[in-house]
Amino acid sequence: MGRTFEDLMTEAESVPVDGWDFTWLEGRATEQRPSWGYQRLMSARLAQAGAALDIQTGGGEVLAEAPKLPPVMAATESWPPNIAAATALLRPRGVVVVADPDEPPLPFADAAFDLITSRHPATVWWREIARVLEPGGTYFAQHVGPASVFELVEFFLGPQPESVRHKRHPDNERATAQAAGLNVVDLRAERLRMEFFDIGAVIYFLRKVIWMVPGFTVDGYRDRLRELHEKIEDEGPFVAHSSRFLIEARKAV
Repeated sequence: MGRTFEDLMTEAESVPVDGWDFTWLEGRATEQRPSWGYQRLMSARLAQAGAALDIQTGGGEVLAEAPKLPPVMAATESWPPNIAAATALLRPRGVVVVADPDEPPLPFADAAFDLITSRHPATVWWREIARVLEPGGTYFAQHVGPASVFELVEFFLGPQPESVRHKRHPDNERATAQAAGLNVVDLRAERLRMEFFDIGAVIYFLRKVIWMVPGFTVDGYRDRLRELHEKIEDEGPFVAHSSRFLIEARKAV
């Protein structure tokens, strides 16, 4: 007999969700990875950079995996628990983590960096990115694409309007980047299968990725969570699809 709804709910509600580490979901949820391998490509670019910035670094976990960092390396983050986690992880490697509210302006001078990276930024301020890049500098990032994990979002919130479903579309990002003075030299998009094997995994995911179901709490969605728990018990894993795109843009010399 599987674990009860109450047991799974209590466990998932009590687990810390600081940082951007999803290892708690191992064995409880899966997500297909994009074919391009962002970590490997980002690491290769950092190894060649002179001064780099990682925007919205989270707990610093992604940046910390780069084998070689440039002589000058900074990162920004807005959420206080992540700022502390990123500082503890990255300071030993010489990275300065800057508390930034994720609103313009970026707290750096014009042309301060030759490389800017970001994995899954919540917002992208293209004009600020262009401003702090030096001429010929590169922005290299993996973004969340349109209607990502919307099977789960719509289970809790109901059908979303087309205007919401098309937010973060790669074509729109290309146009906005180019309007800010950047030339998009690479743009690739994929939709990737996700599976949630128990309701605890769903609760943990929604507590951690807070913009999926804004204001999510277990108490507020208890009935819907119980319904989803029973669906998983009867039919097997809940399947959704994440949306990702790789974008590389360069500032004119």
